[in-house]
Amino acid sequence: MMKKFIGFKAFLIIIACLFTYGKSIGQNIITLDGRRNVVTTAVPFLMITPDSRSGALGDAGVALTPDANSIHWNPAKLAFVDNPMGLSLSYVPWLKALVPDINLSYLSIYSRIDEMSAFGASLRYFSLGDITFTNDFGEYMGDFRPHELALDGAYARKLSETFSLGLALRFIYSNLASNIPLSNGTQTRPGIAFSGDISTYWQPEPIKVSGKDMDVRLGMNISNVGSKITYTDETDRDFIPINLKIGSYFNYHIDEYNKLGFVFDLNKLLVPTTPVYMVDSFGNPITNPNDGTLVIHRGKNPDVPVIAGMVQSFYDAPDGFKEELREINPAVGFEYWYNNQVAGRVGYFYEHETKGNRQYVTLGLGIKYTVFNLDVSYLIPTNNKYATQTSPLENTVRFSLQFNLNKKN
Repeated sequence: MMKKFIGFKAFLIIIACLFTYGKSIGQNIITLDGRRNVVTTAVPFLMITPDSRSGALGDAGVALTPDANSIHWNPAKLAFVDNPMGLSLSYVPWLKALVPDINLSYLSIYSRIDEMSAFGASLRYFSLGDITFTNDFGEYMGDFRPHELALDGAYARKLSETFSLGLALRFIYSNLASNIPLSNGTQTRPGIAFSGDISTYWQPEPIKVSGKDMDVRLGMNISNVGSKITYTDETDRDFIPINLKIGSYFNYHIDEYNKLGFVFDLNKLLVPTTPVYMVDSFGNPITNPNDGTLVIHRGKNPDVPVIAGMVQSFYDAPDGFKEELREINPAVGFEYWYNNQVAGRVGYFYEHETKGNRQYVTLGLGIKYTVFNLDVSYLIPTNNKYATQTSPLENTVRFSLQFNLNKKN
């Protein structure tokens, strides 16, 4: 492992800014005039696509056919899994164009309870590699491997032959600073949060298109609804990435051996948008003389409870409805299967340049055997309009291996 030397304060800034996934750190700064107003949260690793199938389809997956990775995308899909039990392992070297030893590992497993219900569990582990911390004067503060993890438990049940409901509970642990104090004396500590998902999935009988069967799937997932998180003993807490994802999947049976699928997702963070604050003639922020808070010029106060923040996220953008639309990220993908054994995939993900500027094409291949599937995906950034350096997402590769246990004949 490569050892990185970094100032402790700089490291915290990188964590806060870089993992909003923009083209460069400078583009992710939230400016007071609102021109680049990225919606930021703590523990953004929860939003990283862990598996190669969805990773090859533009990070779309809320309505894809069920498998062991459904716990991440849509727990309700577990009620429709074909096999009695399944297991998936995924590995993602993350931001390798920037740092070589950041990675995400993901393990998920499910088991059917009966014909109407199933449960699952998953473990997500995010490592930021080995780091040597220094203070503002370059003095050694210690070696540490920052890491985060999420442990999930999920349950899904059919409410009819075509519709299911899913619930998931999540424990989140984020240790980024190893209890190292800040330069102002504030003591850091690991952040802990609890959250849950609620999701739905609709899987009707195939419809006929030009005399051929076409599978139709619809899904929705509201994920990470839970407590705010803090890394200090202070009262200030940050939102975790509460998220709404809705999507569809259409799989057309061309003939006995060939199928072509189309997947489309819409994604929106359900957390407050940073407002535009008032400034004086010198460009300095104006504060309220009564409590010292910044005076808001446009937008809403982001320091609100969780449920209020979720509701507020639909109407709090400083530039109104136009900016609200910019906070919706579309993802689209095509999946071709030959003989249910070999798959080719391509996808595209778009995020507006003022909201993080993630824009990329994804490619992938899949091989399915009787008891296991092997998938790989590759990411190609396309957002070069404001590029001043290599995208941290460039050359992202994902590897996934699934085991279909007690597979039905």
